[in-house]
Amino acid sequence: MSKLGTVPQRTHGHVAVLMGGWSAEREVSLKSGAAVAGALQGEGYRVSSIDVGRDIAQRLADVKPDACFNALHGKFGEDGCLQGILECLAIPYTHSGVLSSALAMHKERAKDVMRPAGVPVAEAKIVTRREAAQAHVLPPPYVVKPVDEGSSVGVIIVGQLSAAPPEAIAAGGAADDIVMVERYVAGRELTCAVIGGFVTDVIEIVPKAGLTFYDFEAKYAPGGSKHALPAEILPDVYQLIRKYTLAAHQALGCRGVSRADFRFDDTAGGTGELVCLEVNTQPGMTGTSLVPELAQYAGWTFGELARWMIEDASCSR
Repeated sequence: MSKLGTVPQRTHGHVAVLMGGWSAEREVSLKSGAAVAGALQGEGYRVSSIDVGRDIAQRLADVKPDACFNALHGKFGEDGCLQGILECLAIPYTHSGVLSSALAMHKERAKDVMRPAGVPVAEAKIVTRREAAQAHVLPPPYVVKPVDEGSSVGVIIVGQLSAAPPEAIAAGGAADDIVMVERYVAGRELTCAVIGGFVTDVIEIVPKAGLTFYDFEAKYAPGGSKHALPAEILPDVYQLIRKYTLAAHQALGCRGVSRADFRFDDTAGGTGELVCLEVNTQPGMTGTSLVPELAQYAGWTFGELARWMIEDASCSR
């Protein structure tokens, strides 16, 4: 286990914590934002908490913060849109910039960037929800997911014995919505993060009994999952995950903090493959979130992590 370095001294006096918004991940964002606001206050910052609406540019002009902590999750806040507004307003902000946020949020585009960088990804097809609901696009088992959402929102697993796609695919949204149909990879759910240039250790996430994967409930409900840190996997696989996490972070042009999620198939008779599912450029900062746990394992408190992130804030990211 390696340790994070020294936390920088506080230089920004007034921080706006941006949270909420109108994506499907609004409630999680409110929890992340509240936790971050409390942590930054504990570190001595003056904090203005803002529930983001479409008038955010005017709100920020009125509040006049020195920097923004972007605690939004999902569309608008995590996909480059808000980042563009902050660039125009010349307000330093946390996490990744416009291009890398947009790339990482779009699962197909992210695969296109990570694959040439040597990061293994699962085969997938992009189709409309109507097409995915009419017939199997890939041989089962596979996963159907929105191409540009996070927090496992709207994810459906289609089992190997399914004769036809489940009705839930059609019920999940408009028929012309674009979804990703991705080959299902069995095995362990693993995650690793980058904080600046530091690559963390690896966590294994074990969803509670009755949950088939690391879904929304497993991520955010107390007791929804158990975390094994460090993950009890073969040392060479452990180091490969750390290597691929940094490679994905760099290939996508991420800044600040990012988290990469993996599946490793060590099941009996399995393939033994390791694939990167996605890179999250604005990981959760709630009481059950993984990045704060990884940072704590590496020697930083939640408050120190939040302070590092706001002191890392800048424009032109």
